[in-house]
Formats: sequence, C-alpha cells, structure tokens
Amino acid sequence: MAPRANWKGFLKIAEVTCGVALYTAASTSERIAFHTIDRSTGNRVRRLFVDSETGDVVERDEQVKGYEVDSGQYVILEPDEIAAAIPNSDKTLDVEAFVRCEDIDNVYFDKPYYLAPSDAHATEAFGLIRDGLREMKAAALAQTLLFRRMRTLLIRPHRQGLIATTLNFDYEVRSARDAFRDIPDMKIKGEMLQLAQHIIDTKAGTFDPSKFDDRYEAALADLVTAKMEGKAITPRKPAAAGKVVDLMAALRESAGVAKKAARKSPARKAAPAKGKPARRKAS
Repeated sequence: MAPRANWKGFLKIAEVTCGVALYTAASTSERIAFHTIDRSTGNRVRRLFVDSETGDVVERDEQVKGYEVDSGQYVILEPDEIAAAIPNSDKTLDVEAFVRCEDIDNVYFDKPYYLAPSDAHATEAFGLIRDGLREMKAAALAQTLLFRRMRTLLIRPHRQGLIATTLNFDYEVRSARDAFRDIPDMKIKGEMLQLAQHIIDTKAGTFDPSKFDDRYEAALADLVTAKMEGKAITPRKPAAAGKVVDLMAALRESAGVAKKAARKSPARKAAPAKGKPARRKAS
C-alpha cells in the first residue's frame, strides 16, 4: 500500500515546474505508547480543561487562545482572527537559491520529508531537477506554507527522489556561545592527543542505522510481555555514581581495549525474541 502524502503542490525552479508530493520520512508512531488509566477502575482517564480560578470545566466552544502581556492579563484571539494571520498559499515550493549542503549548519535541520512526483506527468521534470542538483552537488532553498506555517526547506537529491528538510528559523536556534561559555580555551597535545587519535582510528567505521537498537523501547516491550504473562517485576537499583579516574590511565586502557576489539571478527547480531509485542501503541 502506497504511503499517504502529507502535502501536495508544485516544485518550481525558474520556469521549470512539476507536481510533487511530500511524505513523512521519520516518524515516532511505531514507538510503544501508553494511556493514562484509573488504577481503581481500569478505565482510561479523559483530559478536561478547567478554569484556573473557578475550577469549572470549560467546554471546547468556550476555549480561545490568549497571549500573556502581563501577569494574569491576556490578549484574546478568536479562531478566525488567527486564521486571518496565516499567509495565502499557492502550494508552490518556489526555489530561491542554490547552496552547498555543507554551507548550512546541521543545527538548523528540523524534520526530513521525502519529495516525489505527484503523478506520472511530473516524472520527467522531477528527474531533470533531481539530476541537475546531483550533478552540481547542490541543494535548493525554497519556501512554502506547510501545515499552517511558512517554512523554509532544504531540497537535496536522495536515491530516485528528493529529501526536503524543514529548517529552523534563525530566532529558533539558540546561540552556541551561551552553551560553551564556561569551556576553557585549551589545547590538548602530546601523548594524550595521540592516544585519543589512536582510539578513534581503531574504532573507525561507517554509519549503519540498523546496528543501533532502541534499548529503552526494547525494555518496554519486555516489560509489557512480562506483565501480560503475570511475572513479578523487580525494580532496578539506581546506578552507582562513577568514580573519578586518571584521564591518561583511562586513555591508555581504552586504547588497549580498542586494539583488541579490532582484532576480533564482528559478532553476529542476535535474532529478536519471538512472542514480544510489536513496537506500536499498547493499551
């Protein structure tokens, strides 16, 4: 079954236009999800909005948005007033510029989407745009109204199609200077740096996402299975605090361990256990 498009519109570069469809590239829908349950009855809990002062339940048609201008003072905005602020959209990804991918700091990357032709008539123009970007080793910057917000997207070739990554706006990205302010300006030299380089070189590899397991998700699946089978659950003891070690000694030990590991053949990945719940919503 073909995936359902999140958005359909047009990709335009100069006078070249083709119909495109946007599909979710990364999703958390397969993660195990829990509902909130009333312990005494076993029934699901329903969320209600209440007035913070009176405690009365506020029905949906009485709920409006408000922007706080002072403590307890709000500017009230009606739904039609908010809707009027949304820009008009012609459903066009109009390319404004071409850049090199390495020119954009990854901190601006938000969410990736697959971009594909919306129908057979768009295939040739789509292929022309894709191959042109690939040959020039370039990415396209475009803007459009996406999910009620004006978004900037970075469009890059990806296999037979394109990847369109929404970008954070400048005001959304916090300054790295604030986060790194207390790190002293120092240079690591000599044997310490050489050992670090040796460890990195010994453990060099390639990125294979299938080799990285979500251990928390797997532990939740095991927990649900154990509860379904009526097994007793023993709470885990808190991890002991790490002891202070000599950095040079730790580097030397790590270099030796990494060297031994490199000599061994990679272990075969264990097959998943049968009978465990799939990583999807559990009630």
